[in-house]
Amino acid sequence: MTSTSAPSIEQYLGENVRLLPQTNQLRALHTVIRDREASREDFVSYSERIIRLLVEAALDLLPFEPHVVRTPVGADYQGLRFAPKLCGVPIVRAGESMEAGLRAVCPAIRIGKVLIQRDKTTKLPHLYYSALPEDIAQRHVLLLDPMLATGGTALVAVRLLLDRGVPEGNIVFVNLLTVAEGISAVCGAHPAVRIVTSSIEERLDENAYMIPGIGDFGDRYFGTDK
Repeated sequence: MTSTSAPSIEQYLGENVRLLPQTNQLRALHTVIRDREASREDFVSYSERIIRLLVEAALDLLPFEPHVVRTPVGADYQGLRFAPKLCGVPIVRAGESMEAGLRAVCPAIRIGKVLIQRDKTTKLPHLYYSALPEDIAQRHVLLLDPMLATGGTALVAVRLLLDRGVPEGNIVFVNLLTVAEGISAVCGAHPAVRIVTSSIEERLDENAYMIPGIGDFGDRYFGTDK
């Protein structure tokens, strides 16, 4: 698959897809983690800074409810608080790199797990394991995976959540890097699902690797790369 077949995603930007502001700071963070010579310590540290930004942006898409508090000077503040019943669902293994960032913001959040791997023969994604809260259908879900390339794995994960009763509009997919093919696959099949990302890559190469890309995020993050 190459850039010549990349679909248009203009219709999804802003509505379905929330792209982090492309600030100089974010570009500097990306420069570190994209560097093939980056140390694992730097890769993990700078990735986690981006993940924190992504989590904050994703939480802003979830519902809030009015909440009044009394300030130290005795005045009322007409504030907001997160609506109850949130859940994070990392796609094992790379998605687990985003779990700590979510817990730092929402310490008591429920965490599910989903394991999806490609079949060596068919090359199609296959669901091997899932562990989700019993009341997942009543929760707003942050689906976590650093990479959204062809969209195959994401579609399996979203279908699992839908089959468990989660409304499509209650799913926010959080990832570091994506590409037009992945956005089109997910948003085309599930138009109410929202995506939060820090970068939309230029294209996929003939091996479905994102360009300029970042390599295998899970291997680099967990130290299992060659």
